[in-house]
Amino acid sequence: MSNISAVSGASAASAATATSSEIKTGLDYNAFLQLLVAQMKNQDPLNPTDPTQQMSQLASFSNVEQSIKLNQKLEAMTTLTALTQANSLIGRTVTSGDKSVTGVVKSIQVTSDGTIATLATGKTVTLDTGVKVE
Repeated sequence: MSNISAVSGASAASAATATSSEIKTGLDYNAFLQLLVAQMKNQDPLNPTDPTQQMSQLASFSNVEQSIKLNQKLEAMTTLTALTQANSLIGRTVTSGDKSVTGVVKSIQVTSDGTIATLATGKTVTLDTGVKVE
């Protein structure tokens, strides 16, 4: 009997470690499979884990992974669309919303904060509400 409690203790320690690493870095697909194999190796032989529950966990993890990949692709498409639209501003005159900066657009950069136009003078203008394009 002491052998079984030791195995259960090891399984609990593995689960606690996995939860901790998931919070810090997130689990990838291989880490999930390694955790699943460790859970199977260390399960109580008198009370094994339900295989249906394991498959459900694997399917849920797969759905989350696919959603993350889809979001990354949508983000890339959004950035590409923003760059394509911003490309038409090069060579045109823009004026900031507060009218403090005006100039001809030399280049465009899309960042997480928005689209930024660099003017021929070296100044920058964030393209947001109120910016005038001539």
